[in-house]
Amino acid sequence: MDELEQRYLKSLAKQYPTIAAASTEIINLQAILSLPKGTEHFMTDIHGEYEQFNHVLKNGSGSVKRKIDEEFGNTLSNKDKKSLATLIYYPAEKLDIIMHEEDESSIEDWYKITLHRLVQITKRVSSKYTRSKVRKALPPDFSYVIEELITEKAEIQDKEAYYNEIIHTIIRIGRAPEFITALCNLIQRLVIDHLHIVGDIYDRGPGPHVIMETLRQYHSVDVQWGNHDVVWMGAASGHLACIANVIRVAARYGNLDTLEDGYGINLIPLATFAMEVYKDTNCDIFAIKYNTEYDTKDLSLDMKMHKAIAILQFKLEGQLIMRRPEFDMDDRLLLEHIDYEKQTIMIGGKEYHMKDTDFPTINRERPYELTKEEEQVMERLRLAFIKCEKLQKHVRFLFSQGSLYKVYNSNLLYHGCMPVDEEGNFKKVNVFGEEYSGKALYDVLEHYARKGYYSHHNLQEKLKGQDIIWYIWTGPNSPVFGKDKMATFERYFIEEKETQTEIKNNYYRLLDREDMINKILTEFGLDVEKSHIVNGHVPVELKKGESPIKCGGKLLIIDGGFSKAYQDKTGIAGYTLVANSHGMRLVAHEPFESTESAITNESDIFSDSIILETSMMRQKIADTDIGAELREIIHQLEGLLQAYRDGTIAEKI
Repeated sequence: MDELEQRYLKSLAKQYPTIAAASTEIINLQAILSLPKGTEHFMTDIHGEYEQFNHVLKNGSGSVKRKIDEEFGNTLSNKDKKSLATLIYYPAEKLDIIMHEEDESSIEDWYKITLHRLVQITKRVSSKYTRSKVRKALPPDFSYVIEELITEKAEIQDKEAYYNEIIHTIIRIGRAPEFITALCNLIQRLVIDHLHIVGDIYDRGPGPHVIMETLRQYHSVDVQWGNHDVVWMGAASGHLACIANVIRVAARYGNLDTLEDGYGINLIPLATFAMEVYKDTNCDIFAIKYNTEYDTKDLSLDMKMHKAIAILQFKLEGQLIMRRPEFDMDDRLLLEHIDYEKQTIMIGGKEYHMKDTDFPTINRERPYELTKEEEQVMERLRLAFIKCEKLQKHVRFLFSQGSLYKVYNSNLLYHGCMPVDEEGNFKKVNVFGEEYSGKALYDVLEHYARKGYYSHHNLQEKLKGQDIIWYIWTGPNSPVFGKDKMATFERYFIEEKETQTEIKNNYYRLLDREDMINKILTEFGLDVEKSHIVNGHVPVELKKGESPIKCGGKLLIIDGGFSKAYQDKTGIAGYTLVANSHGMRLVAHEPFESTESAITNESDIFSDSIILETSMMRQKIADTDIGAELREIIHQLEGLLQAYRDGTIAEKI
């Protein structure tokens, strides 16, 4: 062996110092390869809808119900199955109701029956994992007891009394509620082996911060950045144009509470500025698209804040576009084309009437210049964002567990699109003087995005990275945005719908062209015969007859309107994708009423499944990316074993 290999094996020998230790690990890893692959769960475009997200996560897109059906078949009534499922989803809340409904004489029987049922479900969901993996997932307080119960073998009669006594004692000493909760949480944990979030956690809904906290604590997850996530990442880096976008979107949808209460970001400087500068300004077109929980007493102030931050956004974006001519976005420099006397604007060589030209802070000679007061407001907001510890934790999580794309188990995951020309060829995009296309475009954009957040010693490089983050959010050739423009200005100020049209990249027109999809898969090193693209970003309008399944099943668009803002358009409340050892299943969800209804009425999300693929042979870990890694480790360990046997490396006995 060469010197490098010998050095590596010596390093490996520190972990496995004997033939016995190396052999045991080889046997263990080889056995793991024959286990069924874990269940992957794909979700996208959650947009702050925490309650629905939480429920779908808890029920595993119907996986918990299927496990109950598989285990109990016709031996349990539908009512009992529904009650058991609700208990598994919301154990603490459901136990509270049960303990108030049941009298003291019957609660013990309920505990006994429920514990036996939960143990059976736990045994079923843990059956495809190694004992070691299950042990790591066990709650510390009950790990020994749960391990004993779920390794019970029905045919071993001698231990029946032993197991019954465990359950009897749990009830007798008053630990049944805690034990039931622990089992329910373990079932939820084992039903999903790995979670993929294909972008857009933020904006529109009220709870992105709660979703992010849930994901941070989740056992196994990755995130493909969506454009709405990216703009928050830019805001957390202190980029002013991104901060203005984040606040404007929050104001537009009546979600300023997410910033103020969810993240503790102080918006008083903006509120004070808006009250003073915009007090006599018409703000009618800056109406708030609020939900039923919105406090309308704040409406007038929020509209002023909405207008103030929108004008700041247009100014800051104008400065950025002039700073980065390579972005080729001069067509978005609109403030300089306003005719205030005629109340019109020239766009694309055509004159349009503007619904509002009352802009007290715009200098007509230098329209993109911030006033002194605006500069002070933005600086205070910048400090609030970069000093927000909770937001910084969440954004660091997105950087550590996320990326613009991911290749995982023969699936290519990304949020938006692969930018292509009219013929379906990868579009060449100028990034700071160099042209990139295909996978290289994704890679270079991500490279600069990370610099925009993490680079602190080279401020010039940091600003380039921050500007790229903004470009990923809204740029015409951004693979995450995927449209020729973001017509925010036109939607506010111009009546004519023709100006508000955002033309999608050719990718969306060519989705069913197999040669293009194959080209994309090949670009990322995937086998075109057995791979898929999993895509979010553009809601599938089921009510218009659109299908999420494109190109014969090679491309799956799983944005079905998780956000309530899109559900009238899509006709459903989102898709999720489940990939397990048996194949792939697309799940369409009906709207979720509320967590309270799910608990008290035992209502679940009605979900309709579409079987996409069924494996003739059950897929094993050996067929996955983890399997490939394990085979490489086995190969290295076998090399170490050989080195021990021929004396190249001495055992540490």
